[in-house]
Amino acid sequence: MSDQTDIASADERLLNRLAGLLPPAALLVGDAIGGTYQEDRRGRFSATPRFVLRPTNTAEVSASLAACNDFRQPLVVHGGRTGLSGAHRIRDGEGVVSLERMTGVGKVLHESATVLASAGAPLQVVQELAQANGYLFGVDIGARGTATIGGNLATNAGGIRVMRYGMFRAQVAGLETVLADGTILSDLRGLEKDNTGYDLKQLFVGSEGTLGVVTRAVLKLHPKPFDAVNALIAVSSLAAAISLLERLRKQFRSALSAFELMLPEAFDGAVDYLKVQRPITSHAPFYVLAEIETSANSAELDAFSACLMEVLEEGSASDAVISQSSREYQALWDIRDSMADYIRTLDNIVGGDISVPVNRMEAFLSQSKAAVRAIDPLTRFFIFGHLGDGNLHYVISSPQAREAISRVYQLAADHGGSISAEHGIGVDKKQWLHLVRSEAEIVTMRRIKTALDPNCILNRGRIFDM
Repeated sequence: MSDQTDIASADERLLNRLAGLLPPAALLVGDAIGGTYQEDRRGRFSATPRFVLRPTNTAEVSASLAACNDFRQPLVVHGGRTGLSGAHRIRDGEGVVSLERMTGVGKVLHESATVLASAGAPLQVVQELAQANGYLFGVDIGARGTATIGGNLATNAGGIRVMRYGMFRAQVAGLETVLADGTILSDLRGLEKDNTGYDLKQLFVGSEGTLGVVTRAVLKLHPKPFDAVNALIAVSSLAAAISLLERLRKQFRSALSAFELMLPEAFDGAVDYLKVQRPITSHAPFYVLAEIETSANSAELDAFSACLMEVLEEGSASDAVISQSSREYQALWDIRDSMADYIRTLDNIVGGDISVPVNRMEAFLSQSKAAVRAIDPLTRFFIFGHLGDGNLHYVISSPQAREAISRVYQLAADHGGSISAEHGIGVDKKQWLHLVRSEAEIVTMRRIKTALDPNCILNRGRIFDM
């Protein structure tokens, strides 16, 4: 009984301290906590948070973390709650630090082609600001309207144009982060060159909120393309798709900005889900959505059309359609973007986010489909993803899908790949981390966690257990 009394007393003392540090709207307790904080895109259980912190600036984040650290209070960091590995889901007794009120975005600095964004700013806001100023932001994902800059940083988001612009870490010129004890690490100078010891900002990119809470970032922008065109291509085999990728890379180099692969179940399902007309009449075992961006004139666009015509004449592809307007361009991307939404309407679904070297992709896909069918011959495959950088969203539907996806992860590791290309580990993939990380690597990660968060209050139990 005394232990319970002590816990209740500690809770009350912590809440009183937080209430004294923060403005009223920044601390939610009891009935003031809405169900929003328990939402999960995959519909899995999330406990009611002990309290919710909603700071508006770095100083409030610092004060909040220092108080929680003193009381050993575990916290979950929330951005847009669009993560797909469960790092944002709440366990009993955890509080939430939500960055939803830290949404400020500064002016674009044309001299350095950068912009300062707060962690709670939606990705789409940054994209639109860049566009309005003649730039492009290099990361784009389907959840752009909800996903936040801080969440993208924490998971090192990838998306559809990694092959040209890189992962999210490549977009970061400066970072401000608060450690578990409230210490503020601020480097927002945005220097291209700074070789003065460890590059601390990169330590927090992809750390899934386990090492610190990112509050602001200086983001790099890229020159806005002069034009862009995409094409949907039906190919007879994965080998043909990879051959087309090699051909487009050699001819168009960095102008090739996206190369997406879609299997029929995902492609046809998305078309039906959107209730739109099929862009091409041919049915094929693989579909490719390729995009090129140009910086000067239409010569590359004409060359793109000519290249695809040659591919059709050679028989490497059975059909193709090239966008002729911005409406057609967006319509093709809408099909690709809607695949995740379509798949969420299905039953017995498990999704894997794997990467495999492109030269091993054909063997991996063949062996993994055979292995999954050995578990359940009636398994349905809804596979799509970013073939240009070796990343597939390996989605299957089967009553035995969880057993099957475990086999897929093992085969991805066997082929020199990763069990998480861009979604992170969170809590959902911890059991497979050992497949792709050595014991020495995991021990080293634990050492870093212990050094920066000795009381283990930040996203405890995410990525690995201590």
